[in-house]
Amino acid sequence: MRLTDGRKRVAFLYGTRPEAIKMAPVVAAVRRTAGLMPVVVTSGQHREILDQVNDLFGIVPDRDLDLLRPGQTLDGVMAGALRGFGDYLDERPVDAVVVQGDTSTAFAGALAAYHRQLPVVHVEAGLRTQHLYSPFPEEGNRRFIGVVADLHCAPTRAAAANLLAENVPAERIIVTGNTVIDALMWAVERQRVTEDPFVDAAIAAGRRIVTVTLHRRESWDGGIRAVADAVARVARRHPEVLVVLPMHPNPVVRAELRPLLDPVPNVHLAAPMAYAPFCRLLAGSAVVVTDSGGVQEEAPTLNVPVIVTRETTERPEAVHAGAAVLVGTDRDRIATTLEELLADELLHQRMASAPSPFGDGRAAERIAVAIGDLLSAGRLAATDDRVGAFAS
Repeated sequence: MRLTDGRKRVAFLYGTRPEAIKMAPVVAAVRRTAGLMPVVVTSGQHREILDQVNDLFGIVPDRDLDLLRPGQTLDGVMAGALRGFGDYLDERPVDAVVVQGDTSTAFAGALAAYHRQLPVVHVEAGLRTQHLYSPFPEEGNRRFIGVVADLHCAPTRAAAANLLAENVPAERIIVTGNTVIDALMWAVERQRVTEDPFVDAAIAAGRRIVTVTLHRRESWDGGIRAVADAVARVARRHPEVLVVLPMHPNPVVRAELRPLLDPVPNVHLAAPMAYAPFCRLLAGSAVVVTDSGGVQEEAPTLNVPVIVTRETTERPEAVHAGAAVLVGTDRDRIATTLEELLADELLHQRMASAPSPFGDGRAAERIAVAIGDLLSAGRLAATDDRVGAFAS
C-alpha cells in the first residue's frame, strides 16, 4: 500500500522480548530508508517486558493484538495470532511483512501474509538443529516460515548453507549478521549499571560473576532442576563467586528454581531485568550458563565464555569458534564444565578470546536495503556474492 507521500508500509509482527530486541534495529533502519515506513504490531504475549524494549528503542506499536491468555496452548497462541494479525492486514493493508526467528507468532504472521500474497521477510533465517522436536516448537516454526518467505535474512553463512540445502534460491538469501549484535552494541554503549545494587557492587568490587538464564520449554521436564542443582553444587564450592540468575516471569520456571537455589548464600535470584541492564550484567560476567539462543550470540561478542545447557543448538558457529560449549542438561557435565572454566585460567582465556561469528553491528542496515530492493524492483539487487556477503 503506497502512502500519499510515496512510501511503502512494512509491517513488523512480534510478541516476545527476544523478538523485540532483534527487530528494533531493523525497525529503526527501515524508518531511515527512503521510500519505506515501518508499522509495528505486537501480540501482547509478554506486554510488560515487551514495553520495556519498545520504550528503550523508541518504538510505538501501531496495534497490540492483546493475545495473552492464562494457560494458553500453542494452538491457542497460533490461532489468536493468525486471526488477529490477519484482521489487521485486512484493515490496514501493507506492502510486506517482516517476522523474526522461530516463535509461533512469527509463523502465524508469515502464514497470514502468505494468505494475502504479501512478500514475507524472515529475519534470522536458516537456523537449524536438524531435529524437528529440538527445540520444540521453534525448529518446526522456522522451517515452516522458510517455505513461504520471499527474503531470507540469514545471520551467518552456515545459516545460508542450510537454506541452500533446502533448495531456497540463492538470489532470495542475504547474509547479514545477526541484528542482536546491533542491539547489544547500542545498549552496552549507553548502559553503565545493571540497576541491581547488589550486582553492581559485586561488579565494582571485581568479584567473578556467573550469570545463569533458563527458560526453554524443552527443559521443563527435569532439565531446569538438573541445571539448577549443578549450579548450586558449584556455587557452594566457590563462595568467592557470585551466581546471578535473573528470574524468568514464567511461574513454571520460578517454581523449579527457587527450592534449589534460594538456600545457597552466593546465589542471587534477581528480579527480571530490562534488556539494557541485562547487557551490562553480561558484560560484567566471567561465565554464562544458558539455554537462550540470544545469549549464545551476545556473550561471545562481549568475550564471555558460554555453557549451553541444551542437547542441540541452531547456533553451532559459537561452538565451532570455541566461544561456547554444549553440555545438555546432565548435572555432572554442567558442574564439571563450570568448575573447569572457573579453575583453569588458560581455558577461560581461550574461550573468552574466541572470535564472535555473529555480526559487526550493521545487520539491520543490510536488511533495510534488501527490503527496499525487494519492494522497488520486485527482486533483490544483484551482488557478486550475496550469500557470502557477510563474513562469518
